[in-house]
Amino acid sequence: MLNYMDHFARSPQVCNGHTAIKGSRVPLQVVLDSLAEGASAEEILKSYPSLSLGNVKAVIAYAADATREDEPLPLAQPV
Repeated sequence: MLNYMDHFARSPQVCNGHTAIKGSRVPLQVVLDSLAEGASAEEILKSYPSLSLGNVKAVIAYAADATREDEPLPLAQPV
């Protein structure tokens, strides 16, 4: 299993203390937003050349793990 935490860092001097990809100034949230908008890993890597495919996979693993922790209930649909 991928240890995604090895790919992230948080420092008050980088990205205003938001979690970022280690060794870069790219916030984790930027990568998540890009994925949510439909960007492929290749597109993200092209836009942020300081990242690796492993970094993008770590963000995806983090998001998957986060849903296990606090999975929101779907809203009831009218019948």
